[in-house]
Amino acid sequence: MTTIADFTVTTNRGEELDLATKKGKVLLAVNTASKCGFTPQYDGLEELYQKYKDKDFEVLGFPCNQFGAQEPGSADEIAEFCKINFGVTFPLMEKVDVNGPDASPLFDWMKREAKGIMGTTAIKWNFTKFLIDREGNVVKRYGSGDKPSMIAKDIEKLL
Repeated sequence: MTTIADFTVTTNRGEELDLATKKGKVLLAVNTASKCGFTPQYDGLEELYQKYKDKDFEVLGFPCNQFGAQEPGSADEIAEFCKINFGVTFPLMEKVDVNGPDASPLFDWMKREAKGIMGTTAIKWNFTKFLIDREGNVVKRYGSGDKPSMIAKDIEKLL
């Protein structure tokens, strides 16, 4: 059975990150964008990270430019924007595609594991969130409109 531990991603600093190193943690993987109406969710994501990071919880941000070209910057520009405007300290990855032929294998897997409304797999917009348990399984998918604070009770159940 596939789990998140079967994937490797690239950080925004260009380093490979074997997600097997995250096994045992509860994770929230999010496709993000800096110029989106949902961008203020960075505040809520950082609040979740700060609240639960000492209990082995982590947010993984995956910048994505597929929706309205709302993440046009370089890795350094994105990281600086997130830190200055939202105080983001959780890990950011390199920019990825989440749909289509060049989609990240991690996102392809997460979309299959937790389908969207009416069984769709495609991600509809920025700030779609996937909650992953300590064993590396996708537990739930949240849409763009689901505020991070709404996810806290589900995170607490897994911690």
